Amino acid sequence: MDKLIITVAIIGGITTREKAPYPPMTPQEIAESAIESYHAGAAVCHIHVRDPKTHAPSMKFELYKEVYERIREKCDMVINLSTGSGGRLLYDPQSNTWNTSELKSPEERVEHVLKLKPELCSLDVGTLNFGPRAFINLVSIVEKMAGLIKEAGVKPELEVFDIGHIRIAKHLIRQGIVAKPPLFQLCLGIPWGIEATTENMVYMRNNLPGETLWYAFAIGAQHFQMAAASMTNGGHARVGFEDNLYIQKNVLAKTNAEMVRKVVEIANLMDREVATAKEARQILGLGK
Repeated sequence: MDKLIITVAIIGGITTREKAPYPPMTPQEIAESAIESYHAGAAVCHIHVRDPKTHAPSMKFELYKEVYERIREKCDMVINLSTGSGGRLLYDPQSNTWNTSELKSPEERVEHVLKLKPELCSLDVGTLNFGPRAFINLVSIVEKMAGLIKEAGVKPELEVFDIGHIRIAKHLIRQGIVAKPPLFQLCLGIPWGIEATTENMVYMRNNLPGETLWYAFAIGAQHFQMAAASMTNGGHARVGFEDNLYIQKNVLAKTNAEMVRKVVEIANLMDREVATAKEARQILGLGK
């Protein structure tokens, strides 16, 4: 079994300071949280950006560039930039109207990836109801994004929220748009994707193509349990404020690094060695 790669998902697009005072929001805070997590044992950081004044989710290239450069100045961790923004559709039942302002073109969704050329980026391969919104990832859009990502020399992390998404990912691999070995992230517990149970995780893992690298994570209360289940079943682990606010029941986590250290402790108990950033690159086949 490979050494364990720990990814820290610094901050997503949903968490607010009203829910918890600790998650990083500004580019400097996001970068500093990633660097602290690197020293705690994370080899990879998954990056979304927020407007530094309003803390609203953002797609601005300048913000991604600032975070990217701040991290790269201080450490050699693998940087994984999100491409999930730009796929949200919201319906207001009271006014009977659709809000399409958050729907962007494939080119807009990967612009920062094409310019910065990180080693990894996320690629959400399927559409689903995502809380009150629809997360729109039509196959034609995903094909276009995957092609652009491949041309940039970046490895996509295939985000799958339900079993049908794996079917789409296999299609991308067969078409040669996603190179082998593919990297999958099994995303469990997101309303309204597949529920976060070990049985569901194993079922999804068993439907992955051969010679696949994979993680599994769950949001909320199952966060650390799913990290443990993933690492004991041959996968890697992801933790962080994007997916969870608590270090233990009813106790808010104060830093992403705190959550990373907890996963390191779990890995040590299981005799699963934790990979350095250099070792993670070898496992993921980066730089080849």
